[in-house]
Amino acid sequence: MKHDAIKHDVIIVGGSYSGMAAALQLLRARRSVLIIDGGKRRNRRASHSHGFLGMDGVDPAELAHVARAQLEAYPTLAWLDGHVERATGTKDDFQVDCGGETHSARRLLLAIGVSDRLPDIPGLAERWGKSIFHCPYCHGYELDQGRIGVIATGPMSIHQAQLLPEWGDTTFFLNGTFEPDQAAADELARRGVTIDTSLIREIDGNADAVLTDGRRLRFGGLFTTPHNEPSTPIATQLGCELVETLMGLQISTGETKETTVPGVFACGDAARMPHSVSLAVADGAWAGAQIHRSLVWPAA
Repeated sequence: MKHDAIKHDVIIVGGSYSGMAAALQLLRARRSVLIIDGGKRRNRRASHSHGFLGMDGVDPAELAHVARAQLEAYPTLAWLDGHVERATGTKDDFQVDCGGETHSARRLLLAIGVSDRLPDIPGLAERWGKSIFHCPYCHGYELDQGRIGVIATGPMSIHQAQLLPEWGDTTFFLNGTFEPDQAAADELARRGVTIDTSLIREIDGNADAVLTDGRRLRFGGLFTTPHNEPSTPIATQLGCELVETLMGLQISTGETKETTVPGVFACGDAARMPHSVSLAVADGAWAGAQIHRSLVWPAA
């Protein structure tokens, strides 16, 4: 296997928002950074990104394009479009295999994002990020206080259903996943939420719930909470600990964003919850600064 002769200060696996935010801090400290990116942003299906200060309503693809162009103005950046097959090594001597070549670095940052396991309802996956969402702060305002449906994936969906009346008249579809206890049902009623126990046969139109009892309920948008896990197995390859959260598996990190493997850091959706572009950027910026500090004071 061909080896890259350059040992980078940091290899960042994942070139979306958190990975680029981390890279910016490191590049401005004149550190050599290699970003390896597979080109599949989690929000690639969305046409607008909301809630990010200064960029509210901008196409997320444009956000990513502008960010990459700004990073490429720094001479210590290298960018590789590709998929990481394997990562090995220890602090100060990591190797990353990609496209038949091995690249080395003193530190690794996993900004790999997550995969979304969605409810198995026909028509749902095609509308994910378009008229079916997970974050009301990102998409609720644009529904203009219209009708909103929440599709349960488990008991934690109660919190999503309780919150969404802030943005519109809310119907909570249990969809056979669980039965809320009396206290939860009372709180949902207090919030004005309608509980519907019918099963959803399919999603049609923009965001129509077609039920098995023959009803068709039309909504401005639907929300659900997918089960998440890191988008690639690279963290487990390296021996990083994963933890179970309310939304699924994520990479365990400390306050400095270092994982349980010394020299390996993680940020963004794969290493924190809840998820949004703003929070991913903030998490990445913090991780980048902490990685730089670990290079300056390696024994700290």
